[in-house]
Amino acid sequence: MTQGQFLPTKGAADSKWLVTQQWGPLGLLDCRQTCAVEDDEEPWVYTTEHTLGLFLSPRPLWISHRQASRSYTGFYNRGDLLITPVNTTLVTQSEGVVEMVQIRLQDAFLRQVAAETLGQNEDRVELMQAFQTRDPQIEAIARMLQAELRQAAAGSRLYVDSLANVLAVHLLRQHATARSPLPTYPGGLPPRQLRQVLDYLDAHLATEITLATLAELVDISPFHFSRLFKQSLGVSPYQYLLQQRIERAKRLLKQTDQPITTIALACGFNSHSHLGRKFRQLTGMTPKTFRLS
Repeated sequence: MTQGQFLPTKGAADSKWLVTQQWGPLGLLDCRQTCAVEDDEEPWVYTTEHTLGLFLSPRPLWISHRQASRSYTGFYNRGDLLITPVNTTLVTQSEGVVEMVQIRLQDAFLRQVAAETLGQNEDRVELMQAFQTRDPQIEAIARMLQAELRQAAAGSRLYVDSLANVLAVHLLRQHATARSPLPTYPGGLPPRQLRQVLDYLDAHLATEITLATLAELVDISPFHFSRLFKQSLGVSPYQYLLQQRIERAKRLLKQTDQPITTIALACGFNSHSHLGRKFRQLTGMTPKTFRLS
C-alpha cells in the first residue's frame, strides 16, 4: 500500500489504496486492502483521538475485534460502524478484502465542542465503545468527507469544519455516556453581526476561511454560528461562500480577459478544474462557455 494521491485501478479485483488527510482536528483515512488472519496482531491505540471506522466492502467481511475487555467476532456489512474511544486499545483480525473509511476526531476538539455548544463539563466527556453499529448520519458525513478527499480540492476547509462540528455534536448527543439536549437560538444572527461576517467573507474570498474564524468574529461557538447563519440566510456558511466565489468568477470572466486559471485562484479555487467543477455545479455550464455566452 502507498500513501498519497487517490488512484485506484478501476476494474482490478486486487486494486488497493491507502490515502490520508488531516483537516485541523479531523483526520480521514480511505483504504482498500486484502487482510489475512495472523496469530499475533498488533494492538492499536490512539492517545489523542476517537476513531470511527465505516466499513464499505461490497461483500460481508469476517472480523474479530477486541476493545479493552470487550470482544466481537462476526461479519461486517457495508455501512456497519466501529467506534473506538480515545485511549482504548483495539486489536483486529480479519480475512478478505476490506474497504473502509476511518474518521479520527481529536479528543480535545470534542471536549471543546461539549463545553461551548452543549454546556457540558468537558472533563466528564466520554464516548461509548460500539461494535457493528449503524448510524445513518455518521455514514453520510463519512461519505461526504471521502468524496472531498478523493476530489483533492483545496478551498473547502469551511465545508470540512462544518462537518467536523456537526459530527462532534452528534457523537456527544448519541454516543456519549452523558447526553445533553441541544440549545436553541431562534432568530438568526443580529443584523450587525451578520453584516460583519458578510463583509469579512467578501474581503477574503481568495483565501482559506475556517469556521472558527467566522465564529470568533461574533463570539459564539462554531456549531451555533453555522445554525444561526443558516437561519439568517437560508444557506450554510460554506454554501454562501461558494456562491459568492462563483459570482466573483462570473464578473471576472465577463469584465476581464484574465486566464481562467488566474480567475480561479483570485476567487479561492486551487485550479482551473476546481473552479470548473463548482461553476458547472451551480450554473450548469463551464467557465469558458459562460464567458462566450
